[in-house]
Amino acid sequence: MLGLGILGWIIIGGLAGWIGSKVMGTDAQQGILLNVVVGVIGGLIGGFLLQLFGVDVEGGGLIFSFLTCLLGAVILLFLVKAVTGRRGGVRR
Repeated sequence: MLGLGILGWIIIGGLAGWIGSKVMGTDAQQGILLNVVVGVIGGLIGGFLLQLFGVDVEGGGLIFSFLTCLLGAVILLFLVKAVTGRRGGVRR
């Protein structure tokens, strides 16, 4: 794992969560805190899934860590939308 520390993971998680919410169309419902939470949990999900496929996630570097968080964030948001049945548009 990268030696980024907690602040580094919050920044990477926040960026990945924000971009993931843009991709999935849920940015209007999420704030900064939820984007960070989605990105950090997405990093755990993405890392777990990539390890299942035999990918070395520990030696990947900064960009690979970001892409792992982004992949996990998109998967997490997809699952949340599937369970809750939300369409992802702005509600009026």
